Amino acid sequence: YQFWLDKNYFHADAESKKEPYTIVIPPPNITGQLHLGHAMDETLQDTLIRWRRMQGYSALWLPGTDHASIATEAKIVEAMRKEGITKEEIGREKFLERAWAWKDQYGGRIVEQLKKLGSSCDWDRLRFTMDEGCNKAVNHVFKKLYDKGLIYRGERIINWCPHCKTSISDAEVVFEEKEGSFWHLRYPLSDGSGYIELATTRPETMLGDTAVAVHPDDERYKALVGKTVILPLVNKEIPIIADSYVEQDFGTGVVKITPAHDPNDFEVGLRHNLPVINVMDDGGVINENGGKYAGMPALEARKQIVKDLDEAGFLIKIEPIKHNVGTCYRCGTVVEPRVSTQWFVKMEPLAKPAIDAVKDGDIRFIPERMDKVYYNWMENIKDWCISRQLWWGHRIPAFYCDDCGEMTVSKTDVCTCPKCGSKNIRQEEDVLDTWFSSALWPFSTLGW
Repeated sequence: YQFWLDKNYFHADAESKKEPYTIVIPPPNITGQLHLGHAMDETLQDTLIRWRRMQGYSALWLPGTDHASIATEAKIVEAMRKEGITKEEIGREKFLERAWAWKDQYGGRIVEQLKKLGSSCDWDRLRFTMDEGCNKAVNHVFKKLYDKGLIYRGERIINWCPHCKTSISDAEVVFEEKEGSFWHLRYPLSDGSGYIELATTRPETMLGDTAVAVHPDDERYKALVGKTVILPLVNKEIPIIADSYVEQDFGTGVVKITPAHDPNDFEVGLRHNLPVINVMDDGGVINENGGKYAGMPALEARKQIVKDLDEAGFLIKIEPIKHNVGTCYRCGTVVEPRVSTQWFVKMEPLAKPAIDAVKDGDIRFIPERMDKVYYNWMENIKDWCISRQLWWGHRIPAFYCDDCGEMTVSKTDVCTCPKCGSKNIRQEEDVLDTWFSSALWPFSTLGW
């Protein structure tokens, strides 16, 4: 292998008159070591690249490693925990020093493992997803998409991991079948004429209920639409609304609406202009909006709330069920949907040309049946939450003025507010989802 390296056999000349053939390595995460999946994948790529090289192509296999924001930060935090320190104690700068040291240790190990496999990569072009070139590319694309209105900052419902204490994408949520319960509850009509029955799998979120919904065509409840109920334990009036989101044949045909803690409820809330009341903090603990339950972890609050509902006569029955529960694929913690101010990419206008590329035959799936999976995903895609509440990663290039509140998105650091001239400027604390930079990998490594 050293003989091959000494002879520079793996280097591909961009100026060559030979026909190019390029494979850009899917960069392995620097969280540890290569595994059997990597070994198989690298072997397949090596086979292809050597075959084309022997056929006379200018064959480039470009190597690199990925910073893997959440996974790497979790590993470093765990290592620090064993030392008895937290990242908050040492601060962002010292934490990032540790992260770069981790990258040097494990990123280097991965490269040596690739060489041990005999991988014929062009090592002169080795790249890392947080090197200077990639960072420039990230800032360039972020600004470009922001200026086009395709990136925006707003308050929407996101997947929140209470353990990692960051937002995560839909792709990072793993659904696991778990034993659970349907708690059937009695919500009294505020005019004293009776009650309405509904069922929930998450009674602790009722503290943030802002409506009760029924289907507009459901004859059982048509006369109740527009009336109000008294929210048990919280003792406030909330409206009964009609929305086609409700399934008439599921449960009692009545759904509690908690816009701050359920993605479907959030959309219902937007349609009916409902208040959004967040009742949990970023650690999954009931916050000040939870009244007497404030300070309790969600599951502890659930037990107390069910007990109180039972004692007050609001609990009708408990029905055991098996249901799919979303968990964080990094740590296995149950994911809490919650409303949060985050950065998003508008996906619909970006998905359209990608759908057309397959429909027009520019891109082919093998086997062909996979295009149905692709269309189903792309045609139902939601806006992508790209901000992460982490320190390791590409920091979002947005800058805030503490004096006038102006926000500036820039490819380079902003030191003076363009609106009021203030020097009190701070950069956005959040970093970008790893996939924002990984998606740019072919462009940031091979030019534009």
